[in-house]
Amino acid sequence: MRLPTATIPFRTLKISERTLRIVILALIMAFLLCLGAGTTANLIGNRTAIIDEQVRATSLYADLVAGNLERRVGETGSADGIPRIPTDSDLEASLPPYATDKGRTYYVTDYAGYISATSADDDRYAGLPLSEVFGPENTELLNVAEEKLRTVTLPDGAPAYAFVRTLQGHPSRVAVIQRRDDLLAEWRGDLITHLSLFATTALVLMLIGAAFHWQSSRAVDADATLAVATNRLDAALDRGRCGMWDWDVARGHVFWSKSMFDILGLDVRGDLLSFGEVVARLHPKDQKLDKIIDKMLKEGSKAFDHEFRMRHSDGHWVWLRVRAELADAPGEEAPHLVGIAIDITEQKLADKLNQQADVRLRDAIENISEAFVLWDSDNRLVVCNGKYQHFHNLPASVVRPGTPYEDVIHAAKEPLVRTRINVNEKDPDAGSTFEVQLDDSRWLHINERRTMDGGFVSVGTDITSLKQHEERLVAGERELMNTVRDLQKSRMTLEHQAQQLVDLAEKYALEKTRAESANRSKSEFLANMSHELRTPLNAIIGFSEVIKNEMFGEIQTPKYTEYASDIHKSGQYLLDVISDILDMSKIEAGRISLDIHECAIDAVVEESLRIIEPRAKEGGVSLTSEIQSGVIVEGDKRALKQVLINLLTNAVKFTPAGGSVTLRTITSPEQVRICIEDTGIGIPERDIEKLGRPFEQVENQMTKSRSGSGLGLAISRSLIELHGGVFSIDSEEDMGTTVSFTLPVGGLLEAESGAQQDQSA
Repeated sequence: MRLPTATIPFRTLKISERTLRIVILALIMAFLLCLGAGTTANLIGNRTAIIDEQVRATSLYADLVAGNLERRVGETGSADGIPRIPTDSDLEASLPPYATDKGRTYYVTDYAGYISATSADDDRYAGLPLSEVFGPENTELLNVAEEKLRTVTLPDGAPAYAFVRTLQGHPSRVAVIQRRDDLLAEWRGDLITHLSLFATTALVLMLIGAAFHWQSSRAVDADATLAVATNRLDAALDRGRCGMWDWDVARGHVFWSKSMFDILGLDVRGDLLSFGEVVARLHPKDQKLDKIIDKMLKEGSKAFDHEFRMRHSDGHWVWLRVRAELADAPGEEAPHLVGIAIDITEQKLADKLNQQADVRLRDAIENISEAFVLWDSDNRLVVCNGKYQHFHNLPASVVRPGTPYEDVIHAAKEPLVRTRINVNEKDPDAGSTFEVQLDDSRWLHINERRTMDGGFVSVGTDITSLKQHEERLVAGERELMNTVRDLQKSRMTLEHQAQQLVDLAEKYALEKTRAESANRSKSEFLANMSHELRTPLNAIIGFSEVIKNEMFGEIQTPKYTEYASDIHKSGQYLLDVISDILDMSKIEAGRISLDIHECAIDAVVEESLRIIEPRAKEGGVSLTSEIQSGVIVEGDKRALKQVLINLLTNAVKFTPAGGSVTLRTITSPEQVRICIEDTGIGIPERDIEKLGRPFEQVENQMTKSRSGSGLGLAISRSLIELHGGVFSIDSEEDMGTTVSFTLPVGGLLEAESGAQQDQSA
């Protein structure tokens, strides 16, 4: 494609301007380099000239001062013919005008080379050798016969020029020192002046070159900006899903931008569209555009803002919002409708989905089992359900969105609250959770929270059945504890009767027999009641675990899950207590039997530690096993595991955080001793003998805060004795406790076989 002839001079001019900019920039840089080189050469020459001039002046001043001192000392010599040592007054009188300018300092020495006079303001070198002024590294300068300029480095590191003159006919010397910094002070001022002038000249030239470059490139930048703006406008219309309209109302011609064709999926056309082509794509149920334009022209309105649908090329409808204005076209009498069309299809779809979601949400709120109400940040009603309206006896005219909180409270008939229990008071600003008991004995759980926009939501749940169930559980636990206390009292009574029977022997033989019979009956009764006692507890534990784990669906109120967890823990605790009581009863009734076989003691210990380890980690107690591997004993693995779990549980329970529990074995040919050592609170010596008896506990500050039935040690002792072993406890208060038991190796099987032979006999 050939370019128009009008564009050729423009490109030629453009290339010339670019070349001219480069040439001017090069000339400016060359001028600055030449100016900088000349200035630098001039400054270097001035510096050399100043140094030479000052050196000559200092040399002349040194000769002049030396001559003046020679005459003054010679005129006022001593009577015995010995030359007099010059003083500060002699030196001051010998200095000509301007002798101390430019930092010159004079020193005069005596016969031995020590400073006797100086022109310096301070006298710190008075009486010191001249070498202290020159520095140790310049001492050889004093011994040179030829007295000429020397470059020295003073003790403080500063470079300087020095002259030394010897007085004729006198042993004294005159030394003149001039620091280089003082000598070049005037030159540095010239240097700053020249650099400032060079920087100012360079800045002015650079500004002139930049102004020329900016002025010459404005035309090119303007063309580039126009092209970029056009491309950006097209990109903005495409990405914003917008199209530009220019409708010639009088002629019926419509101009669309490229993005408008893309919105409708049409091929881009360069010519104008007819009004009929546009109308053919409008939805038949939408308002006609020609009628809208006629109404605007009659009313004299210029703004046009209307939403309608147009058919896409693939058949679906596209929602458009056209915002335009009637404007006069240059050179034409008829107005044009100019504006943009925005694709709002997604917005319409989102509005429809929001309406459906709002209907579903309102339906869900209305059908939940709780009383629900939501207030906005201005304390106006947003939504509430029928249960809230029924709970407060509100009329339908009040529960409308936008009703102020004060009007709702004024119209509400609050129920009489008899008891109020706060459940959460940690963050009052975030809301509150509390339970109330109404006058009709109903319980409500009310949860109030602030929303993110500053509003307020309240949910009230009827928990009457849950409260009643909780009361029944508490009553059942109280009855069970009373039964346990009655059993303890009965046990103590039986022991007291047994002691009396021992003391009175034959006199109370009949009562002893009856007591033992009653004890066996009690134990047999408890053993027979295993199923009846455990069945309801298993149901409580099982159903509470189902509720806690939400197996049949999510629980909307978190408080239900918390209550179910508490019920599960309480039921498990009661089941453990009953299991201990039943195990003790079986042991006392002689109804327990052991399954004796060979077992590795280290395997039993490992299984027990695995069970206790989570509890130890929770309490901050470390567990250590020093059990010898390969030790085989004859015993009931389940019973031995129960013994180890009971003993390890007690050790972890009564060991503070940071303590340790250690298991070790001591083997011999006849038996194996297993020791459980802890670093806990220990047991007073007077209370050790109580341990191991059923329902016996040692009361102190630690055990009062820990629950337990007191049967663990008694069951463990009985099981070890059934194995033919010995159970022992060693403890020291505040130092720790060691519980150990022995297991015979091979002796138990022999004892059982002998007992079977006796029974058969």
